[in-house]
Amino acid sequence: MMFCLALQLPAQEIIDRVAARVENDIILLSDIRVLARYQQLVDGKSESDAQILDRLIDQWIVRNEAETARFPQPSEDDVTRGAERVQKSFTSADEYEARKQQIGLTDSDVRNMVSAQLYLSNYLDSRFRPSVKIEPKDVEDFYDKAVIPRAQARGQTPPSLEAARDYIHEALVQRSIDEQAERWLNESRGRVHVEKMLEQSTP
Repeated sequence: MMFCLALQLPAQEIIDRVAARVENDIILLSDIRVLARYQQLVDGKSESDAQILDRLIDQWIVRNEAETARFPQPSEDDVTRGAERVQKSFTSADEYEARKQQIGLTDSDVRNMVSAQLYLSNYLDSRFRPSVKIEPKDVEDFYDKAVIPRAQARGQTPPSLEAARDYIHEALVQRSIDEQAERWLNESRGRVHVEKMLEQSTP
């Protein structure tokens, strides 16, 4: 049925193409396009096709390990909250709907992207958070070197160290998780067979 529908479309219209093979799986040009549109929605701009392809390959590596470990998918409530955060980043619901329509994303697309990102970030968090060690001096140094100067640059009174301590601690934890995840990905990339066909795939 899918082939029959494809034959009805104009010959010059591209249905989809393989952008890369990762082990026994494939990444499609449409996967790149959807992530590009999502980036445009949340960031106002998107990376290049080549950068997005590299990002999708990294996501494949993380997802493959998470699925092997039978890591649980995020709950529907978590996905809903994540989708609501995306909407609330706009000044109004009307602006969000207009931008989403302009880019060519549906509510289902947004939920799918939020769900996929939550799954990957939750897995990386569970994998690397237990090994993170943040010392009190790390928090104090961040407060002195980042929080106070940022507040002063904005003409604001900085929060007290005690008021900011939990926020700073979590920010440092997240930075450590990101650094550990990047080192792990660098090692994992060399063990995964990847064949990129993006240049041949794009018009």
